[in-house]
Amino acid sequence: MKILIRVLLPMMMIASINQAKAQQKLNSKDSVIQLFGIVMTADSLRGIPAASVIVEGKGRGTITNSDGVFSIAVLKGDKITFTSIGFKNKTINIPTNLTDNQYSVIQLLVSDTAYLPATILRPRATREQFERDFVNNTIPDDNYEIARKNTDEASRRLLLATLPMDGKEAVNRTLKQQASKYYYSGQLPPMNILNPFAWAEFIKAWKRGDFKSNSGN
Repeated sequence: MKILIRVLLPMMMIASINQAKAQQKLNSKDSVIQLFGIVMTADSLRGIPAASVIVEGKGRGTITNSDGVFSIAVLKGDKITFTSIGFKNKTINIPTNLTDNQYSVIQLLVSDTAYLPATILRPRATREQFERDFVNNTIPDDNYEIARKNTDEASRRLLLATLPMDGKEAVNRTLKQQASKYYYSGQLPPMNILNPFAWAEFIKAWKRGDFKSNSGN
């Protein structure tokens, strides 16, 4: 008896598995639907050519012909999306309770209005206007020209005269003032109006335009 059970049990399991596979193939075959129909405009009922018919999540689809007619194999329960440029997308569901292996639809798409920015048309400029605008056009400086202006001696002197001193410069100036005060303590400090070296520095600064730059600001 035990030997008989050992022999019959595997055979019954194999038969059950084969029956399940056959039923699965039969169900899969029965769930295939031939979807066909036409895609038209909702306002004028004209066929929309080259409209896309996409099976969502399956990575496949088709397009309509010149009259808006299409045909594609789908499964029961699939979601079908109809798209076309200038129209709003539309998605439908294939019924799961279909008894026939064919399903037809007449899908209407509504126009999708797209608002474009306004375009201003102007007449072509004359030769005189083009030459005037070309000559007066301001070309931005490149990196080389910006670096040249930043390292210009006059620009550096102007920055030195206008920018406030940092902490190090302020400390050095204070120390120099205190050293000069202690050095001339008990006597009159010299007057630079009679100092030829001070006059020489004044003349050099005047030739460089230091006082002109300061007065311009």
